[in-house]
Amino acid sequence: MADVQAKRVRPGTIDAEVAGRAMRRIKDYLMRHPGQAAIPVAGEHGGEDALVLPREAVSLLAFILAQAAEGRGVTVIPSHAELTTQEAADMLNVSRPYLIKLLETGEIPFRLVGRHRRITYEALQEYKRRDDAERRAAADRLAALGQELGI
Repeated sequence: MADVQAKRVRPGTIDAEVAGRAMRRIKDYLMRHPGQAAIPVAGEHGGEDALVLPREAVSLLAFILAQAAEGRGVTVIPSHAELTTQEAADMLNVSRPYLIKLLETGEIPFRLVGRHRRITYEALQEYKRRDDAERRAAADRLAALGQELGI
């Protein structure tokens, strides 16, 4: 996904202990300052002006550190990024031909770049949310039917 403008950190790349400690400090700070929209970040020695970061960026960093503390990898990808059909199929854990069928039937919007289809990450996530909701609803209906039949 290098051409997708993604930033990936592989599992184990970040020291889990350091990540956990940093994540706890960030979360503690955010809890102590719930209404603060801009977070000043001072250097360890305090000699320089503080770096000011948006609260949402700091929350995202805390999430990344929490994943790293658990030994998991993380990928950050902009919502407007465009994926190839293979990248999109890999993200949905389906075959490329199946993904192309979803594109051609209009389940997932795409655009053509020459002969190549491009899917926005945002459109792919929207399809995934819809599909997950439909699967949950079907499972709920089956569970209710099983209870009615005494199975």
